[in-house]
Amino acid sequence: MTKYLLNKISKGREMTDDTVRTKVCTVAGLLGIVCNLLLFVLKIVVGMSMKSIAIISDAFNNLSDTGSSVVTIIGAKLSRKKPDKEHPFGHGRYEYISALIVSFIIILVGFELLKSSVGKVLNPAPIQLSPWPLAILCISVPVKFWMYRYNHTMGKAVNSGVVMAAARDNLNDVVATSAVILASLLGKLINFAPLDGVVGTAVSLLIMYSGFGISMDTIGLLLGTTPDKNTTEKIRKIISNSDSIVGVHDLIVHDYGPGRVLASVHAEVPDDCDIVEVHEIIDALEHKISDELGIHIVIHMDPISVNCEYTESIKLKVQQIVKRMDEGMNIHDFRMVDGVNNINLIFDIEVPAEYKELDTLKQRIDAELKKIDSRFNGVINIDIIYI
Repeated sequence: MTKYLLNKISKGREMTDDTVRTKVCTVAGLLGIVCNLLLFVLKIVVGMSMKSIAIISDAFNNLSDTGSSVVTIIGAKLSRKKPDKEHPFGHGRYEYISALIVSFIIILVGFELLKSSVGKVLNPAPIQLSPWPLAILCISVPVKFWMYRYNHTMGKAVNSGVVMAAARDNLNDVVATSAVILASLLGKLINFAPLDGVVGTAVSLLIMYSGFGISMDTIGLLLGTTPDKNTTEKIRKIISNSDSIVGVHDLIVHDYGPGRVLASVHAEVPDDCDIVEVHEIIDALEHKISDELGIHIVIHMDPISVNCEYTESIKLKVQQIVKRMDEGMNIHDFRMVDGVNNINLIFDIEVPAEYKELDTLKQRIDAELKKIDSRFNGVINIDIIYI
């Protein structure tokens, strides 16, 4: 059914299309509002009739999910706004802010339910178990699982963090409601009055944990995280496949929201090449990456010497030096400038972010260079590599 809905919404267009993304998020939100309101009404009636704080807690969890669905719809609408003078990169991060609001709603509801549940542990009351209310409660488990499936499928299809957050919350609800049902049944089999409050406490903690996890993921996106490794490898592969490109380095990716990703990268080219011809090739590569990956990229040309055997031999020795220090390090933009008493070896060194001896790195490399030739002087720029 979910795939049918996606096909009806997209009508053959790409899922990355802004209109399609907005419609998919809106449909996911509307389905969430209808289902969660229905589940809230059913569970609050059952919880009141059975006098179960755990079931009442679960009911209000569904009510908070209704608010989350409303935020999903609003966020999807706002994120579609076109770039303007104040926001030249668009409003795509509204979707991340929406997911953050959803997480705060979940944490707040969980905290309020935690207080009620702890009160029920301290002042327990017997649960009035009856078959029909319990049967109604059981129906909510497959409903929530179906909601998890459609949110997960839709969120993945359009790369929506807020819809994926709703999916995770739905899956937590499946676990929480199952625990409530189990506690209701066990409450009649064992003589432990605070059991309902204990389960309610566990459910509220699960709700808060879910909200905290979603908030941390979303804050990471807002602050800026390392890009997906698969995406960076695709970018490198597209550029490296060109015969005119010798090497690729300094790739930076900026995420301004789904479908609004900017990137820049340095591409090494022979210093004796036809600059007009290479410029045309780089333009073509930028368009190819935009068409295939949906990323607007700027490729900077770095001319390097590739036809001088002596320069290449020294470059190889420098590479061997840095590899001995750490296998994860590499060099680029290597060139030599001869002087009377000194020969400057100018290059950038890529250093893994977890490397511990950064303070003395330049001195140690320079010392190794002088062992090869006392005239060698390292002019080194350090690039910390996070991707």
